[in-house]
This record gives sequence, structure tokens and C-alpha cells, in this order.
Amino acid sequence: MLKKTFKQMTTHIHPTAIIEAGAVLGEAVQVGAYAYIGPSVVLGRGTVVHHHASIEGNTQMGEANEVFPYACIGGKTHDLKYTGGEAGLKIGDNNVLREYVTIHTATKAADFTVLGSHNVILAYSHIAHDCQVGDHLVMSSQSALGGHVIVEGHVNIGWGVGVHQFCRIGAYAMVGACSKLVQDVLPFMIADGNPAEVRTFNRVGLERQGFSKEAVENIKGLFKLFYRSGFNRTQALEAIAGAYPVSIPEVTCVLGFVEKSQRGLA
Repeated sequence: MLKKTFKQMTTHIHPTAIIEAGAVLGEAVQVGAYAYIGPSVVLGRGTVVHHHASIEGNTQMGEANEVFPYACIGGKTHDLKYTGGEAGLKIGDNNVLREYVTIHTATKAADFTVLGSHNVILAYSHIAHDCQVGDHLVMSSQSALGGHVIVEGHVNIGWGVGVHQFCRIGAYAMVGACSKLVQDVLPFMIADGNPAEVRTFNRVGLERQGFSKEAVENIKGLFKLFYRSGFNRTQALEAIAGAYPVSIPEVTCVLGFVEKSQRGLA
């Protein structure tokens, strides 16, 4: 499908766009009026940069991304610990970055902020320095990830969410609109509130992603042991170990996530 699309497209650079010497543009890239492409930028084939968008810094973008007007991608880190050097930003394929989205480079030289593939980042949202974002994130408007946040695959972040630096959001989790997240969210769960707490598990999202009935029931059981049993974290882990074989993928995913949690669980 991508090859067919690229064959139908041609490279087009609007005469008012600024492409600095040193920038590398792949096949069939399109750059609109008054857009800016910095000297260290690499754009993969089929990427579209709409009018007035800016891509700067040591930014490497893959194929078939679309950057909408007034987005600023690859800006300098906000981190006051920055001491110089060419930190970077790596972006995968088939991402949609809507109007006024900002994504910053990492803080230390040779480090990278990372955004995977097939993500949709809606207007006015921000991904800060050193974040590590996986694939298939849907991030609604006016939401922000603080520095060093980790977001696993297939996550949904609602409108106006603020995620504290160093937090982690597990795969297939959801964070409700207007939430303030200050701790980690387990995979498969829904967190909501200020501060955000896990309210239930993401049944609808899991079913839409094709999880089997057995897998959904396993996740429901994990949710009950963590959040409805009255157990503390240690007791919940012991109960899970007694109730489920570790060979179950959903169990392995949750236990691995808990082991890496440093900010505690929402």
C-alpha cells in the first residue's frame, strides 16, 4: 500500500519553504508554504509537512508521517540540566502530528526522545524531552507528557491529561480526560481523576483489539486482585502468583511492569 501511494506522489517543496543545507529529504516528501526544515533533519519518504510547520534539531523521521500547520517538532529540551551537545529525536512511520503539537529532543548529547509508529497526537499536545513512546498511541488535544515518561503500545490518553515526569503507562491502558497522572498505570487498566486512580480495566479497548474472552477474563481477575481485594502490592503479587501461571501473557506483562515501577502504581 505504501509503495503504491509513493509512486503516485512526487516530491513537492513550496517556493516559500525554507530547507536548510544539510537536511535530507526522502522520495515523495512534500513541504508546504512557509514551513521550516532544519539542517540536521532527516525526513523519510512520503512524509508531508504542511504550511508553517517547523522541524528542527537532530530529528530523524521515518516514512509517511504527516505534520500539520504550526507544529514544532525537534525543539530544544526544556530541561535546565542541558549542557550542550546534539541530543536528538527519533520518530517512526505513519504518525499524525496535528496543529501546534510540540515534541522536544532529549537532554544529554547522543540521547534521543523516541516516538514510535502509527501514533496520532492531536492539537496542542506536548511530548517532552527523553520520553519513550511506543506504537499506536492516541493522544487527545492539550495533553502533555513530562520528561522521561514511558508510554507502551496501544495507549489512549484523553483530552487535557497531564502526566508527571518519569511516569509509565502500560500497554493497552487508558487515561481519562482532564486527569493528573503522578504514578504508573498498569497495562490494560483505565485511570481517571486528579490525582488519577485506576477505576476499572479497559474491557472495551481490549475487545476492540481482538483480545480473547479468556484473556479479558484473566485481566479482569488481575484488576480485582490489585484494586478490589484490599491487598497491598506485595499481597496482590503473592495472590496472583498463586492464582495464575506466569506463562499467561497478560500475567507476564503485568508482573514485568510492576517490577520496573519506581513511582508506585496509580
